[in-house]
Amino acid sequence: MPQNLKSSSALALASLVGVTAVWGATFIVVQNAISRMPVMDFLAVRFTLAAIVMFLIKPKCLRGINRLELRRGLVAGILLGASYIFQTFGLKYTSAAVSGFITGMSVVLTPIVAWIFLRHKTNFNTWIAVSLAFVGIALLSLKGWQFGFGELLTLGCAVFVALHIIALGEWSSQQNIYPFTLIQIATVSVICLAAAAPEGIALPPDGKVWGAIGLTAILATAVAFLVQVWAQTLVSPTRAAVVLTMEPVFAGLFAVLIGNEQLTIRIITGAVLILSAMFIIQLRPKLWFKH
Repeated sequence: MPQNLKSSSALALASLVGVTAVWGATFIVVQNAISRMPVMDFLAVRFTLAAIVMFLIKPKCLRGINRLELRRGLVAGILLGASYIFQTFGLKYTSAAVSGFITGMSVVLTPIVAWIFLRHKTNFNTWIAVSLAFVGIALLSLKGWQFGFGELLTLGCAVFVALHIIALGEWSSQQNIYPFTLIQIATVSVICLAAAAPEGIALPPDGKVWGAIGLTAILATAVAFLVQVWAQTLVSPTRAAVVLTMEPVFAGLFAVLIGNEQLTIRIITGAVLILSAMFIIQLRPKLWFKH
């Protein structure tokens, strides 16, 4: 890849949108798979396969890695793994729509957490974009809800998502991207295997579920997280959080195109608000892109 593309903030932004498109497109695939296989077992096999494939592609990538790089990769992986664990167990007590909305609250939590821990200031345009994205997610997800134990667990997921985004923003530019990503995915694999182990780890029951795991492990995990780690060397954590809210937009789009769901005014309005948020964060790019 040419050097100017490697350092292109516009390419980083487009790549993050591409990641959300992949996650949104695989939502129906995952939903169908976990209806036939325990969720935590699915995640364990998915992340383990992703880690194995990444290692086989570059078996020497971990050579020469120092303790600081290893520690940072482990911490980022623990944050990512914790977000999946909290979200998965939260889904036992709340609906998928409410879970998606509360997880999307990471777009609000990211600038708040960044200010608390790193004293990163947030400008007015940022809060406008964050607010629009937040309302857009609500319109795409909510049809009424009550706050209970499941919602509390999912809020924990949103906090860990925000922390993971911030960790990538702080560390990714200082690390070798491939081993840094591999360590994170391998860490999530170990966490999910440990969480699934007490009840016994069930393997995919048939070829269709194996296909879903293969697709999500390679495209939606290994490739997607490699892209996210690289992209966050060029864009700020809050900007990344806003862009990642495109995932429910793509999930809704593919649900209409493939899942035979109806295109409603709520879906259109929610998508427009999120797209508006992405437009607003372009207004003062010097405050968003890293140098």
